[in-house]
Amino acid sequence: MITTTPFKTLAAALLLAATITHALAQDAVKVEGAWARASVPGQKATGAFMTLTAPAATQLVGVSSPAAGVAEVHEMAMQGDVMKMRAIESLALPAGQPVQLKPGGHHIMLLDLKAPLAEGATVPLTLLFKDAAGKTGKIELQVPVRALTSPAAPAGGHGHKH
Repeated sequence: MITTTPFKTLAAALLLAATITHALAQDAVKVEGAWARASVPGQKATGAFMTLTAPAATQLVGVSSPAAGVAEVHEMAMQGDVMKMRAIESLALPAGQPVQLKPGGHHIMLLDLKAPLAEGATVPLTLLFKDAAGKTGKIELQVPVRALTSPAAPAGGHGHKH
C-alpha cells in the first residue's frame, strides 16, 4: 500500500505546475513594467502601458478587461501639426525586439470605465496574440494602477513572463 502525505502531494503538484509554466513560458510573449493610469470619478477612459517582447514574430491583436466596456490597442501619430490617436487592429511584435506601449505612443485604451481606477489597485487585462502561423494565445495580467501624474513605468518594474 502506498501512502502519501498532503505535503508530498502538494509538493509534487507544485513541481508539476512549475514545470508546465516554464515550458509554456519558453515560447510566450514576455510582459514587463505593466501599469495603468489612475482615473478620477466621472472619467470614462484611461491608458495601460508595458513593454512586450516576443521570442518569434507575433502580433498583439486584441485586449479586454472587465473594468472597461471597451478595450483597444491604440497608436498616437502626428498628422501634420496635430497628434492623433486611433485604434489599430494589430501591433507587430518583431522577434526578440522589445515593443514599448507608453504614453504618447502605442498603448492600451480602457474606454467606458465601469468604475474609477484608484491608485494602488490592480486592473485585470487579457492580451490576445497571434503568431506567424496563425496560432492564437492570451496572457492574463493583474496590472497595478499608478497615480495620474506617473509619466512612465516604475523603475525596476516587475516583469511577467507567460
